[in-house]
Amino acid sequence: MANRILVSVEEAMAEPSWICKVEPFLKKSLSALGLDGREISVLFCGDDFIKTLNSEYRNVPAPTDVLSFESGEKYSDDEGEWLNMGDIVISVPMLCQNARNFSTDENAELKRLLLHGALHLNGMDHGDEHIEAGKTPECEMLRLQEKILLELEEEEIVPVKSAS
Repeated sequence: MANRILVSVEEAMAEPSWICKVEPFLKKSLSALGLDGREISVLFCGDDFIKTLNSEYRNVPAPTDVLSFESGEKYSDDEGEWLNMGDIVISVPMLCQNARNFSTDENAELKRLLLHGALHLNGMDHGDEHIEAGKTPECEMLRLQEKILLELEEEEIVPVKSAS
C-alpha cells in the first residue's frame, strides 16, 4: 500500500508554484519513517489564518510557522485500510521569515516544517527543546527529524536559487 497526502492552499492565497512537489516529499518522509497506509492533509496559509488557529487551539495570539492536528481516525475504502494521521497547517510568510532567521533556504525550511508536522502527527513531541545550530538535539523527535532531513537532503520542493 502507499500513503495519501492531500495538499491545499487557503482560499485567499495564491497557489505556490512548488505545491505539486509537497506530496512526493511527504510520501518519501513517511516511507523513511516506515509508515504505510497513512493519510495526511497539508494546508498552506497566510499569517492571519494560522494566527487564528494558534489563538484558538494553543491560546497564543500570534502567528506561528506550523501547527499539527492529530486525528488517529481509521477508515476503509476500495484501496484498503487507512489511518488518518491528521492535518498540518503551514504559514508561507512564516516559512520565508524562518528561512531568513535561520540562514537557510526556503526549500530546507519547508522540508523541516513538513517533517516536523508529520512527526507530531505520529505522536512525537519535543517539549521545550528546539533545534540549535551546532548542537545535537537531545530528544528523540528532533534527532529523528534531523536524521530523515539528512537522508532527504537532495529532495527539492522549493527551487533553490544558485549563488551567482
